[in-house]
Amino acid sequence: MLDIRLFRVPTFTGAQITAFAISAGMFAQFLFLPLYLESVLGYSAVRTGVIFLPLSLLAFVVAPIAGRLSTRVPVRFLLSGGLALCGVALLLMHGLTLSSTASALIPGFVVAGIGIGLVNAPLASTSVSVVEPRHAGMASGTNNTFRQVGIATGIAALGAIFASRVDPRAFAPNASAAARASFVAGLHDILLVGTVVAACGAVLAAVLVRSRDFVASGPQPS
Repeated sequence: MLDIRLFRVPTFTGAQITAFAISAGMFAQFLFLPLYLESVLGYSAVRTGVIFLPLSLLAFVVAPIAGRLSTRVPVRFLLSGGLALCGVALLLMHGLTLSSTASALIPGFVVAGIGIGLVNAPLASTSVSVVEPRHAGMASGTNNTFRQVGIATGIAALGAIFASRVDPRAFAPNASAAARASFVAGLHDILLVGTVVAACGAVLAAVLVRSRDFVASGPQPS
């Protein structure tokens, strides 16, 4: 099911690291940010979903643009640049306080949407374009697995950090200011951890992803 020799190709390894980093650093936050909006700010589920629309729409719009750019721009710039933008987005969300409103998240959501869009389309093609055609299915499955493992690992690790800081009473309808402050403090910690994960992924993507490794989809820009 998995030929570990595929990891001898630096670009293949870089693609899996990218998949893990964006999932563990960025996508895992999507469990905790809605909790902040609903438990601390008291928003409804529908209102919370609407607040996430800028991120979702931008990722949807940017992804096909990034796919076209991947034929003209070295893929490592798209992958590392997208991860770097995700790190910046998490930093922008890091300044939340008890008096913050949902508008404080919008700049981070905008940057995150662009970053996710830059990564998603090139990442899918990169994994299969650096292996022989007969291994394309294996490469695609490996990339999807790294995405899922990244999300699971991110939620578990960030959840442990978050739980160690948060007063359980913060989830009550009429939580005290101290309890809600502990929630914000825990959120700050995991946003910072996510920033570090995204930054490390950006550096490794820039170093490992190489144009000369592409063998299945023709010449790549140098």
